[in-house]
Amino acid sequence: MAHAAKFALLGLALLLAACRSDPIHYHTLTPQQPTPASTVDVELERVSVPPQVDRPQVVIREGNSGLAILETEWWGASLADELHNALVNQFATSTAQSHLSLRVDVQRFDSVPGQYALFDASWRLRAVNGNGNGKSGAALNCRSVIQTPAGPSIDDLVLAHQQNLKRFTELVSRTASSGAARCPSVR
Repeated sequence: MAHAAKFALLGLALLLAACRSDPIHYHTLTPQQPTPASTVDVELERVSVPPQVDRPQVVIREGNSGLAILETEWWGASLADELHNALVNQFATSTAQSHLSLRVDVQRFDSVPGQYALFDASWRLRAVNGNGNGKSGAALNCRSVIQTPAGPSIDDLVLAHQQNLKRFTELVSRTASSGAARCPSVR
């Protein structure tokens, strides 16, 4: 009888060990290091992303047409919220007096381990009257494609995406600061 109880206990322990799931790793698009002061005051209206990637789990590309949802690699929030928070953080240190409104519509947010992270977005920048009467200036509609090489790990991909967002905010800041009503030519 004692042997049967030991075997039952051993079997239960093995069964519980087999049911153990891998831990979930959380990632953020907001870099740990503070960003330098922005030269423009940008209010982020909204950020939209394709539904294929707007989820808490990290989504990577596989081959030419495949997507893989990584069940143990998650964003700290939905991808749209992560992007919104990261961009707000990039523009939060503004010392500028001009008030601008930015809308970002992400067309592609590709993560390819060992190759690259890609940020492809249409964006609208417009001046907002600071006296509260709700009037705004003409909108500038642009599209930017930014790609950064990435290593094989998910952490490498996240760092490459952080770099893409930093480059994107620098591009928006330069465009807004130039005073020219034209989109940047850099892709």
